[in-house]
Amino acid sequence: MNQTELTTAGGARVLRTTEVFDPAGLPAIVAAVETARGGVLSSGMEYPGRYSRWNLAYVNPAVEVTAHGRTLSVRALNARGTVLLPLLRRAVDGPTDAPGGFSVHVAESEGVLSEERRTRRPTVFTALRAMMAALAVDDPHLGFYGAFGYDLSFQFEPLTLAMERDPRDRDLVLHLPDEVYVVDRKRERAHVHRYEFTVDGESTEGLPRTAEATPYRVATEVPAPPVPGVYAGMVREARERFFQGDLFEVTPSHTMHAACDSPAAFYERLTAANPAPYEFFFNLGEAEYLVGASPEMYVRVSGPVGARRVETCPIAGTIRRGADPLEDAARIAELIGSAKEESELTMCTDVDRNDKSRVCVPGSVQVIGRRQIEMYSRLIHTVDHVEGVLRPEFDALDAFLTHTWAVTVTGAPKNWAMQFIEDHESTPRRWYGGAVGFLGFDGTANTGLTLRTAQIRDGLATVRAGATLLYDSDPEAEERETHLKARALLESVGTPVSDPGNAAVVTEPAGAGLRVLMVDHQDSFVNTLADYFRQHAAEVTTLRFGFPPSMLDDRPDLVVLSPGPGRPADFDCGGLLSELDARGLTAFGVCLGLQAMIEHGGGKLALLPEPVHGKPGQVKVLGGELLAGLPDEFTAARYHSLHAKADQVRGGFTATAMTDDVVMAIEDPVKRRYAVQFHPESILTAAGRAGHQIVSNVLRLSR
Repeated sequence: MNQTELTTAGGARVLRTTEVFDPAGLPAIVAAVETARGGVLSSGMEYPGRYSRWNLAYVNPAVEVTAHGRTLSVRALNARGTVLLPLLRRAVDGPTDAPGGFSVHVAESEGVLSEERRTRRPTVFTALRAMMAALAVDDPHLGFYGAFGYDLSFQFEPLTLAMERDPRDRDLVLHLPDEVYVVDRKRERAHVHRYEFTVDGESTEGLPRTAEATPYRVATEVPAPPVPGVYAGMVREARERFFQGDLFEVTPSHTMHAACDSPAAFYERLTAANPAPYEFFFNLGEAEYLVGASPEMYVRVSGPVGARRVETCPIAGTIRRGADPLEDAARIAELIGSAKEESELTMCTDVDRNDKSRVCVPGSVQVIGRRQIEMYSRLIHTVDHVEGVLRPEFDALDAFLTHTWAVTVTGAPKNWAMQFIEDHESTPRRWYGGAVGFLGFDGTANTGLTLRTAQIRDGLATVRAGATLLYDSDPEAEERETHLKARALLESVGTPVSDPGNAAVVTEPAGAGLRVLMVDHQDSFVNTLADYFRQHAAEVTTLRFGFPPSMLDDRPDLVVLSPGPGRPADFDCGGLLSELDARGLTAFGVCLGLQAMIEHGGGKLALLPEPVHGKPGQVKVLGGELLAGLPDEFTAARYHSLHAKADQVRGGFTATAMTDDVVMAIEDPVKRRYAVQFHPESILTAAGRAGHQIVSNVLRLSR
């Protein structure tokens, strides 16, 4: 344990005690936040130069700061908070006749302020800045923690409100905790920092760290899901505005609902299933909670005074995750190759750079990462990383406010996009599109954009999701994207989300009870090919070519002729096929195996003008049973120089797939001979599990 004495700029004495903390106790704090005001913030993502993994939590904070419109209220949540009230009251010239707290109203400015001073317009942040100045102290964890609502931007942007607001809605809820648990998962360190304050001779020492309980109750009714097509209709209206030149891009949203059994359990499930750089769970009091796993940094401010670094990471460009890393790679290539997705991010970053240029040192605003890939449980995003150096006359609140709210959740031009959102969304955004995180009394800030978030009130979780729209947006596709974004949250809440398109049908493995003999022609891929058959529950024995024909008398259910170098004659493949004919055994050939069957059937082989080794090819399915269940055209891996043209398919064979004029599959269902020219076991044939489908078909045909 160590102790440090500090003094805030407003004259309060701070005694900080730091002790080692067992991180195994963190779940108990998470559980406690369900029934007491508090917060849990974490990062489940490691990204060099951008994100590291950490956890931070607090419960029963001393002071709560809230805002309704232009009125800022400060409330002591326990006796410890009461000690701090005089310091905070003096900072904002608040009334002195309210023992448990006070409120101040910040009137609008009657004068004209330049855009360079936009972040200093009189708003509730004026009062917040004054309190932070009084509490300024060199400590990395003392600060205000909480949530900033979307409507705060209307104190800076004069928009016409079209939707009715609930009088219960708060625009800002911040906590000042005096006990903070911090886990650095990268360095495997965990500490608890406890703070004692002395203000005007009154001290918090010896006072209990408790506050009023906030029991949780589950909702009994859930609103109906969104009407299909309504969001797509918004997209069509936006496209007309793009055409007219009123908008460049806009990000409207809509809501979905589910009953939440437990906010704490919801947070644990969500962060386990959907790790993100900004994970959070806040008990805001008044039966309201926020649980989220946001992928996007809002504003981060770090570094010493005079050289404050301001960072943002705008996200635009989204595609669904693949079924495996190979399909992910294909999706990434599709995303990177999309001109529409690139335009989305370009406009977002240009607006972001513009916002920073209001408060940053001239020439310091730089894009330090362009169209970088970030992968989440369901989605892949492209992300830019932008930084600037804060001008000396500005502070972290200026850096925060210059971006209200991020272009990635509003659009551009920002004012017109926000008016479109106000006019077309069916309910106020509340917390969505605002920010959550930390404003430090040391002048730093770390905040995430309020995305992938559920607002829970009276036991009902409301999840809002949107999509960035451009003129070339497809209305139905954008609507599907919003449901995909909301899916991880809705599933973690506890309400199952149906997806008939992904429903699995459980059947017996195709190879169950079958014996496969794999003939190895000195090939480099035979073990992977054998593994594919074993994955379908077949029993596989692999023998090098040239084994005694009598070994076939054991009558395997299927003989597989592997790929290999050279020509079929180099391995006496014709002799093996004759032995199989004599016994009536089923055979499947891959590459060299197909070539052997072509020659054995009376056809001739030729050399390609250029070999195709390890390259993809588009296979067109012409019919047959071997490729049943595959698309009419799919990508497969080619490893060959020898090939056959369609006119060389003779005997009882039929060509059932082609690539240009090269035979890619042949079948003789009477003799039970099947073969492919490509490699089903290659990663290039893995998309949609095409290779596995072919192996499954072969096993089924061999029964």
